Amino acid sequence: MSGIVSSLADNVALGDMNVAVAGLSSLLSFLVGAATSAILINWGRRRRLQSQYAMPLMLEASLLLIFGVLGSNLESHHVLFVPATVCLLCYVMGLQNAMITKVSKAEIRTTHVTGLVTDIGIELGKLFYWNVGAMPGNLVCGDRQKLKLLGSLLLSFLVGGLTGAVGFRHLGFASTVPLAIVLVTLAVVPIVDDVRGYRG
Repeated sequence: MSGIVSSLADNVALGDMNVAVAGLSSLLSFLVGAATSAILINWGRRRRLQSQYAMPLMLEASLLLIFGVLGSNLESHHVLFVPATVCLLCYVMGLQNAMITKVSKAEIRTTHVTGLVTDIGIELGKLFYWNVGAMPGNLVCGDRQKLKLLGSLLLSFLVGGLTGAVGFRHLGFASTVPLAIVLVTLAVVPIVDDVRGYRG
């Protein structure tokens, strides 16, 4: 979203309002996705549901399935100068980012790499900092577990991006269908458990 916001500002300054409105619609789609995720999670949390995180995941999976099946048709429809596919994907990214942010208690963001690489750099700086002459209570130490987690997330971004690009190149929009099915499979169990518990 950083790029979209800076592009939006740039295009407003240049007077290119069509592109600025397109950026705004992408930003708003992400924002509404994040808000939707928070609403679903908080609703589930208040009711002490096991599926509090599965609900936004199921919505995400369903939307990815729609994207995979109808993507080429959605591409021709526009929402404020942007293809509907862009708005849909921004909405899904907002859902995903908010869900993981809530699950991880704001430790992890899943839709941007900048913060991830920054955190890796910080941890590496702490890890390689030499504590010559430092008092025992003032030692700078890197968190190897956090570094491992951040590194695996960065690698996942890379592998996921590569897989998505190759998949889209060969299968088009349908390349998201297997991922959507996996996400549905992950989300359905806690939702079914909650439905059974509600009936029982």
